[in-house]
Amino acid sequence: FYKDFNPNVDQKVFEQLIHVYATKVPKEFLPNSLSNTNATNLASEIYGHSKLVNYNSLKELLSGDSKTVLTNLNLDKGYILIKNMSEKFLKDVAPKYDEINLKITALQRTYMKAQLELNNDARIFPDANSTLRVAYGKVKGYAPKDATLYTPVTYLDGVMEKYIPGDYEFDVPEKLIELYKTKNYGQYAENGKMPVCFIGTNHTTGGNSGSPAIDSKGNLIGLNFDRVWEGTMSDIYYDPNICRNIMVDARYILFIIDKYAGAKNIINELKLVHPKK
Repeated sequence: FYKDFNPNVDQKVFEQLIHVYATKVPKEFLPNSLSNTNATNLASEIYGHSKLVNYNSLKELLSGDSKTVLTNLNLDKGYILIKNMSEKFLKDVAPKYDEINLKITALQRTYMKAQLELNNDARIFPDANSTLRVAYGKVKGYAPKDATLYTPVTYLDGVMEKYIPGDYEFDVPEKLIELYKTKNYGQYAENGKMPVCFIGTNHTTGGNSGSPAIDSKGNLIGLNFDRVWEGTMSDIYYDPNICRNIMVDARYILFIIDKYAGAKNIINELKLVHPKK
């Protein structure tokens, strides 16, 4: 976090936001520490004294036994402000909010009944939250713009092409590099290459990460975890030409469990269908 953190910029943002918070929130919902506050002075005080704005001072703040850490935290100006705001919210805002929200949820059935009676021929889709949902589609690439074509399957070769030693996103463990160099993929390879991910025309949304991808024969072939960049608007508008979900290939999962982690005990518990039936 602190690698990309600029306290000078953050202080200016904080100053503006805390001013909005202190002047727009009703007085009864504000902590006493923000009553008649001067946002500029408060920002200078916190960013000038709180140990939360610097990585080295944060480590110092969190050093020692639990009693020492708690004592020091409760003396830190930044921590005190957030604690006061949080306690006020939990005591005076959240209970009433939850009460109102519960009534709204209860009225939702009546509201939807009225909607259906008023628009008896409308296509109204149900709220599927907390229910089992099944989406269907095909493994398929796409062409988001002129002369650009994305094929549906990626391989370990691509992981190595992106490899940047020491980078927090693109570093690769030494053991995985060795497995790649020796092509030690076991039974999980496809034509000598190690599949990693594939895309499909399934419509997925927030909360779908980890959902199983199952083929027409009922075999688990992957796990859903993302959408392609051009398809991030699919909750609002689904365009079958560019909306694709991204799934990690089950063979790559098995490869990591087996060859990388050496967890043969897990592999032995699974029924691997190879070739698929």
